[in-house]
Amino acid sequence: MLTLDSRSSGFKQIPRNQQLLHRRISVVGTIGSGKTTLARKSAQLLDVPHIELDALHWEPNWVETPNYLFRERVKQSLQGDSWIVDGNYHQVRDIVWSRADTVVWLDYPFRTIIARLARRTLRRILTHEKLWNGNQEHIRGLFTRDSVFLWAVRTYRRRRRQYPTLLGKPENSHLVVVRLRSPIEATRFLSTLGQPGDLTD
Repeated sequence: MLTLDSRSSGFKQIPRNQQLLHRRISVVGTIGSGKTTLARKSAQLLDVPHIELDALHWEPNWVETPNYLFRERVKQSLQGDSWIVDGNYHQVRDIVWSRADTVVWLDYPFRTIIARLARRTLRRILTHEKLWNGNQEHIRGLFTRDSVFLWAVRTYRRRRRQYPTLLGKPENSHLVVVRLRSPIEATRFLSTLGQPGDLTD
């Protein structure tokens, strides 16, 4: 595993002419960190497909796809030579990471994630934004045990402990790992792929 940390010289020295080395990227991070936004912008810059694991996992009415079908959908979606995929699903991590060449980990401060999550959730509720397979977020969902905010609290520290261990396993030694610690650093990463895109909002 080659780790390119935003605070190390390794990250700063990614030459622009090596952007084609990043052709199969897995974007991970706590809920609300901006995985989909970064993945979508990266896919646009590299002109490759963007695959959102949420879209493969959720059926209408927030019904979860059975694992066997979810895994099959992911396998089919990753057949191409180049793609950007975002999502943390452990059920398919082995499939995604075995085929990826790069993992981008959005390791932002908790305050940044909560602020982003609040803005995103409020926007989705107020605009009745349709998500995967017609699903929508509702204000009543904020007061249940499945609340996105409770999920962020429960998983934030776990993921920060988990990812270094997972990425250090022998089966993941082929991966280049880019650990980004702020939206500004994410914007810098995008500049190594093509024209910069602002991810500070």
